[in-house]
Amino acid sequence: MILPSQIFSMLPRPVQRQLEAYQDALSVFSEIRDPRVLRALGPSGLRGLILQRGKQGTPAQMPASHAAHFDWQYSDDMPEMRVLYERAKANQWNGADLPWHISVDPLNPEVPVLPKSFVDFEGLRVRGIHLTPAEEMRFLHSLSAWMLSQFLHGEQGALFAAAQVTESVQFFDGKLYGATQVMDEGRHVEVFHRYIDEKMGRLYQINDNLFTIIDSLMTDSRWDMKFLGMQIMVEGLALGAFGTLYQITSEPLLKNLLRNVIQDEARHVHYGVLALREHFSTALSESERREREDWAFEVALLMRNRFMAFEVYEEWFQGLMTRDEWKMFVTEVPGMKMFRQVMFTRLVPNLREIGLLSPRIMPHYDRVGLSQYFKGTSADKLTASDLMSGLDLAAAAE
Repeated sequence: MILPSQIFSMLPRPVQRQLEAYQDALSVFSEIRDPRVLRALGPSGLRGLILQRGKQGTPAQMPASHAAHFDWQYSDDMPEMRVLYERAKANQWNGADLPWHISVDPLNPEVPVLPKSFVDFEGLRVRGIHLTPAEEMRFLHSLSAWMLSQFLHGEQGALFAAAQVTESVQFFDGKLYGATQVMDEGRHVEVFHRYIDEKMGRLYQINDNLFTIIDSLMTDSRWDMKFLGMQIMVEGLALGAFGTLYQITSEPLLKNLLRNVIQDEARHVHYGVLALREHFSTALSESERREREDWAFEVALLMRNRFMAFEVYEEWFQGLMTRDEWKMFVTEVPGMKMFRQVMFTRLVPNLREIGLLSPRIMPHYDRVGLSQYFKGTSADKLTASDLMSGLDLAAAAE
């Protein structure tokens, strides 16, 4: 329920801010049409968006319930998956071998983690907020630390989800490949945490939208939903984000780190497409497929809201601009706009490839401005080199 503006304006400002956050959360869930999707996402939304369980300073307990699928025949019936497994074994790398000796100063404008052009500082001045050059660098430091922190939190979710999927996936070649992904995700957690801890000196709490998605994946008992949420949605968007940051950063250690992570992530999303393409077309009823199609759309909205960086807003500009003004500003920030473009260029074609972009759901993507990505290239047809290519980035940003 939205309070009348006169009553809302009479409330203490801290209460107004909390209600604005709740209203943002409820606006996403109020549009869910499929009651099965609401049942799947609703409890996680309550824990993540309303109770903010990810920001209470204590470990989160997420009850997992899924069947561990044993194949005593050790069937070798997915040759394309076996090729991916061989590639994964051959391309393992050691995070300790990255050039950690490189000195990183997030406040050095000569070697920025994020370029100054990433943020429209003139847009802040128009809103009456004037930052000094030193404050601009500190703001970029905050934004880059926030972004890398969300990458780290997402990788921890991917680590646990990959372990669950390896247990529950119903084809043996997928279990072998899944074991390599568990190792990959552990390594990603290691290197992102080390970079944040040693070089950035700042760890932000998990974004509420990301917590909601991870909570939903970890507590869902269906293996294909874990696969869809992590391999296609979270990993697909992360792949776009990593590729964008790889292109724009001038910091050499981070560039090295991202290059290696992108090579792993390209395999992970490819794995998801291979595993789900046939399953969604042959093993599900039409009703089940529609549920997953609706679920993917709602999670896409949550992922879009994840990059509103409200945690940075609360630190820097709460009281100087409203939450709605911040949303308008951050939506048009050049760097964040590029992030969204590239991320959804990675995600939407994969949904098409696995059969979750039917004519029924396409108008909903069009309504929220995502239809421009319908004809993009899916993960099974992209290499890591493609994903790190400046031409790929430029095409996505057009």
